[in-house]
Amino acid sequence: MSRRHSAEKREIIPDPKFGDIVVTKFMNAVMYDGKKSVAEGIVYGAFDIIQNRTKQEPVVVFRQALENVAPHIEVRSRRVGGATYQVPVEVRTDRRQALAIRWLLTAARGRNEKTMIERLSGELLDASNSRGNAVKKREDTHRMAEANRAFSHYRW
Repeated sequence: MSRRHSAEKREIIPDPKFGDIVVTKFMNAVMYDGKKSVAEGIVYGAFDIIQNRTKQEPVVVFRQALENVAPHIEVRSRRVGGATYQVPVEVRTDRRQALAIRWLLTAARGRNEKTMIERLSGELLDASNSRGNAVKKREDTHRMAEANRAFSHYRW
């Protein structure tokens, strides 16, 4: 990490269909090898399945899934006097969003459906209903932070 100045945040263009910046970030995370049109097809296909199943606006379901997966608190390693402690700290908003997107995609890729569109739609629906592997990951993170609450005075 550079000591001189922090990296500039790049401007992200909203996606063409819903005009949402978070959907674009999610699409960029789905993308492999710069194949944006493939990632676009996967995300929009998953949104179509969500709309057919729930009869709700897919962006609302997506936002609810992100909110249910985003962690409020996490543990960071802190070295004090030769010992390493897991210190619970609050998560910044941009990191919360990035972790939620990452955990949703990891959970979706680990599912057993046939295509990525089906996996992603299934995981987003599960996460919006507060179940599934991504939500379990958040609960594990919170549990770890709760267990290490005794070291919170080492916070920096």
